[in-house]
Amino acid sequence: MKVLIFDAGPIINFSINGMLDVLESLKNNFKGKFIITEAVKKEVIDYPLNVPRFELGALRVQALLNKGVLELPSSLNIDNEIIKKESLRLMNIANHYVSSKGTWINILSEGETSCLALSSELTKQNIENIIAIDERTTRILAEKPQNLQKIISDRLHSNVKAQLSNLEEFYNFKFIRSTELVYIAFKKGLLNIQGKKALEAALYATKFKGSSVTFEEIEELKKLN
Repeated sequence: MKVLIFDAGPIINFSINGMLDVLESLKNNFKGKFIITEAVKKEVIDYPLNVPRFELGALRVQALLNKGVLELPSSLNIDNEIIKKESLRLMNIANHYVSSKGTWINILSEGETSCLALSSELTKQNIENIIAIDERTTRILAEKPQNLQKIISDRLHSNVKAQLSNLEEFYNFKFIRSTELVYIAFKKGLLNIQGKKALEAALYATKFKGSSVTFEEIEELKKLN
């Protein structure tokens, strides 16, 4: 059993780029489950269903949930209360790392943290898992937390203070972005588009719809083809 946990970002990225069918094809080629937490479901289905501008996208994602392409943690017999409890614990730690003018800055959202919480629970159960997430801050927190101060300072255009502790809480998570998922889909012949520009176009599409990938990283992926 393998599990790919989806944050809202990659699902929205695939949806906006008209590639939810590619996501379904990836699932059919994956020996495991594609899981979204209840918090992520709220972000990609429940809330958007009440906003006319986003309603169609939400219905398309709901269709994937109805078909079993996406599943909830209950399909793994994991109680949502376990995820909520761990999410609150991790969010409390992460959101007390960086401050500006004496005020703590929230750097993780409920959806993102719920993905970390589910990953932690799956790891405890010896279930191999990886988190699909496009947001850079969450990945930096786990991979290069020392860079958080500069990233958030640049984002807010003001000086911030970092008080990093308990970093080990975030060391063991594994991540993948929409960009890498699209690359995998291309290599498996699942993109449904042809031509020399197909890979490049798909990779750039993920970047311009929210994946925190650099131009240099895209060029490296193109060279791997």
